[in-house]
Amino acid sequence: MKYTRIRPFNTKDTYPEQNLDNDLCQAVVAGGVVYLRGQIGQDLDTRESVGIGDVEAQTVKAMDNIKMLLEEAGGEMEDIVKVTVYLTDIRYRETVYRTMGTYLKNVFPVSTGIVVQALARPEWLVEIDATAVLSEEDSK
Repeated sequence: MKYTRIRPFNTKDTYPEQNLDNDLCQAVVAGGVVYLRGQIGQDLDTRESVGIGDVEAQTVKAMDNIKMLLEEAGGEMEDIVKVTVYLTDIRYRETVYRTMGTYLKNVFPVSTGIVVQALARPEWLVEIDATAVLSEEDSK
């Protein structure tokens, strides 16, 4: 089986303040399925955190990243079948789901929401990962 790895990176570059050295990527396409890394309020090109203190802005950036990565994988938002949302505060739920919902209107993925104590950086308030299945048209 052939795998396509999209936007490979090393954690020592992404998290220079931490003693890490892991080779990862933002997305893997395998057998017509796109597995996305959890997306947060971070610019994928500059690694700059955006929307610090603003869960809505972080959700917009995470969803924009998801859209961009799916397009790079040859897909589109309509291909999403599963999302997992990690919140650092249950009070963010309505804002996050309302914002995320504008991107997923008429898509109807399954969804799991989890409240966590923290994410990888203290300024990140929400993380969203997604799985998508490419249609036969997308994978050509």
